[in-house]
Amino acid sequence: MSETSAQPMADAPAPAPGGDDRVGAGMQRWRREFPDIDCSGKAIVGRLLHLNEVFLAAINQTLARHGLKYPAFAVLATLRVQGAPYHMSPKALLDALILTSGGLSNILRRLEQSGYVRRMADQNDGRGVIVELTERGRIAVEPAMRAHAETERRLVAMLGDAEQGILAGALAGMMREKPE
Repeated sequence: MSETSAQPMADAPAPAPGGDDRVGAGMQRWRREFPDIDCSGKAIVGRLLHLNEVFLAAINQTLARHGLKYPAFAVLATLRVQGAPYHMSPKALLDALILTSGGLSNILRRLEQSGYVRRMADQNDGRGVIVELTERGRIAVEPAMRAHAETERRLVAMLGDAEQGILAGALAGMMREKPE
């Protein structure tokens, strides 16, 4: 483990390389058919990819009650937690979110058409644009933020506080290292 990675607790169990889930079963098949390929990364990556789908479905189900999908919610919530006056440049939004510039442009266009954001000229940069959360957007996103946070807590509730801390630290370490 690198110095920037989270250190596991001494009494924490080592991650199960196989397991009795679909990823573990897939790893067993890989090992049987390709014993010369080290597929141990699937124990984590495969599960993260699967959980991404599970989590996104649960989050979108929650957000649908507020008329939102996750990408639009992420933009609105990012603007809201920026604090008053609730605005950012598109570049700052891209840096905070996991979107492509084309994806962000499409989301901003839809949010602007819904009256949730407005784009205006950046007073400090004649060529720049600022994206601002409107009052309508703030009223829409705040209850969705509360429901979203509750869904996230529910999705990780099977882990104890210590396990959540270890996992959060390990994932943060992976994000800092930006594995290739």
